[in-house]
Amino acid sequence: MGRGWVPQRPEKTGGLAAAKHWLASRLSAQDHQTQPNPAVVAQAVAKHVPVASTSQAKATMQHMVDDLLGLGSLAEFTRHPDVTDIIVDGRGHIWTDTGTGLRRTDTILDATETKALAVRLLGQGGKRLDEGMPYGDVQIGHARIHAVLPPIATEGPQLSIRLPSRTQPSLETLSTDWPGAQKWLNVIGHLMQNRTNMLISGATGSGKTTLLAALLATVDPAQRILTIEDTPELDINHPHVVGLATRDANTEGQGSIGLPVLIRQALRMRPDRVIVGECRGAEVADFLTAMNTGHRGAIGTVHANSASDVPARLHAMSALAGLGPTTAALQVRSAIDVVIHLTRSEDGRRYPAEIALLSKTGDDADLHLIPVLTTVGQQVIEGTGLGLLDSLTAGHREAA
Repeated sequence: MGRGWVPQRPEKTGGLAAAKHWLASRLSAQDHQTQPNPAVVAQAVAKHVPVASTSQAKATMQHMVDDLLGLGSLAEFTRHPDVTDIIVDGRGHIWTDTGTGLRRTDTILDATETKALAVRLLGQGGKRLDEGMPYGDVQIGHARIHAVLPPIATEGPQLSIRLPSRTQPSLETLSTDWPGAQKWLNVIGHLMQNRTNMLISGATGSGKTTLLAALLATVDPAQRILTIEDTPELDINHPHVVGLATRDANTEGQGSIGLPVLIRQALRMRPDRVIVGECRGAEVADFLTAMNTGHRGAIGTVHANSASDVPARLHAMSALAGLGPTTAALQVRSAIDVVIHLTRSEDGRRYPAEIALLSKTGDDADLHLIPVLTTVGQQVIEGTGLGLLDSLTAGHREAA
């Protein structure tokens, strides 16, 4: 078994518990998301814990903050610049992904520590996690955290943590791993410039959000971008971005704010482009509504195995929303111009596998894709849709 990156943690000392107790009492009176003053904490560390150097004091201070506010025993993994995912399985093994697939580390957590960490993290985000509600997810900072407890996790508590990229790569940087990169850049640039409505599809970890952020960074700085997400993930290098995020109900079942409300708010905020984050189920009706508001250049993401599977995926989600097949097809044809499907190779490379046009003809339930570009091995094959791009974007220019 390959060994993942393993952090080094400071040794516990007899005075560490006293220092942590002091820090916890100071933090109880302030926002739990606010980081404490390092100088003040360092003084407390020096008072309670013998330290040989400033660096040791800082390490011990960070260790305490991690245990009280951060990811505890997992925090050091997050400080490795290449780690994108941290997984704790039911046996307590910790796995990390640095872009080349999951690798098991030598660190093991016992079930009690894993459960306590999961309960605390979800509690920090206002979520309940116990035997009565044995699953949940939350965002702490920019980290997405998902936890599952027994009885539905049969082997033991499970934690899955997705970390954002430390930097937001440009489209040109991303394309260095793409076969036939210039062809893709030419087509994608043409689509962005002419404000086509796009749906980015792919599996988990295929780079959908990363590509979306890179695309939006190329938008004219004078345009106002409104993003609507279930979980805030997009970090866009653009001077005029307004981010809106849904909110779950509290423990009393009150306070929920869903996509329909946010879409209405977004349309009242003078958007140039409306961007909807990942669509997973019945919210597809709201998703299509947002992309049908007349604000050209709308983009969203969806999970799918391939570009050719996207129509079936949209139909399945539309059925959950109560839309009939023909109604769903009419909405999809009106909302979406292009599908970009991403894939991830076994060596961790992420690249577009296909760009396809969604046919606008027909009034039945069938949705047809016309290939524009397709990656086959290291070759990029041009499809019949490539010759149709000009007529599609010319229509957009006339409408504008």
